[in-house]
Amino acid sequence: MKPAIILLIDDNHMDIELVLLAIAGLEVNYEVQTAHSGYEALDYLFGRAKFADRSRFPLPDIVLLDLKMPGLDGHEVLRRIKTTPGLKRLPVIIFTSSKEDIDRANCYDSGANSYVVKPLLLEELQTIMKQIETYWLDLNIGPPTMP
Repeated sequence: MKPAIILLIDDNHMDIELVLLAIAGLEVNYEVQTAHSGYEALDYLFGRAKFADRSRFPLPDIVLLDLKMPGLDGHEVLRRIKTTPGLKRLPVIIFTSSKEDIDRANCYDSGANSYVVKPLLLEELQTIMKQIETYWLDLNIGPPTMP
């Protein structure tokens, strides 16, 4: 079976490396593509600029989205995903260090599918990354594809 694609959107290179390290030690049926800013994420999702080749940069099955990014932040990226007909059904998991109620409320109001606070320990991150696969890619029956 073809691996699922997870798009990890985070401006913190260390956080990205930690996620990649966490999944390197797991048997998972997904691969991770990365975007390092909100602008780069939208280029990826809309197939623009260096992401125009969909064979190399396919639409993801899931988005892991950090909130606190300079420029175009995660809240705005989420709003744009959820208001774009070809993307609005895409599962978006907020993956952030923010525990603020206002962030959580705004994300769910904007259509986030889940909200996960980034763990501090590698083992906890591995557990989360495996649970994402188990629920979002194995158990959950996603919406039909947009026409």
